[in-house]
Amino acid sequence: MKMNIHKHHEKKEVMVYLEGEIDAYTAPKLREELWSLSEKENNIIIINLKDVTYLDSTGLGVFVGLFKRLKSKNGELELIELSNRLKKLFEMTGLINIMNISVNTEDGGR
Repeated sequence: MKMNIHKHHEKKEVMVYLEGEIDAYTAPKLREELWSLSEKENNIIIINLKDVTYLDSTGLGVFVGLFKRLKSKNGELELIELSNRLKKLFEMTGLINIMNISVNTEDGGR
């Protein structure tokens, strides 16, 4: 199982591009990377999931934990460019009603 993480920092906003599978094997690395980005107050983290091919409950847990951590520090989490498959997963769990989530669109998701 492989996952790549690419980050682009711009003031208080961080764009994170994920690629590959997010599961029990890759989630610890992802959690570590994202936690380090969420240490400061008022941070905004935007995660592009366009190239994520698989996401399980462990991966969902990483996003829920990050969402709570950022919220407690007056920050924001936005998940963008979800495939229909990932969108359904967030819908089934009800997270789509709680988190800021954008699905794929012809103009790139935002």
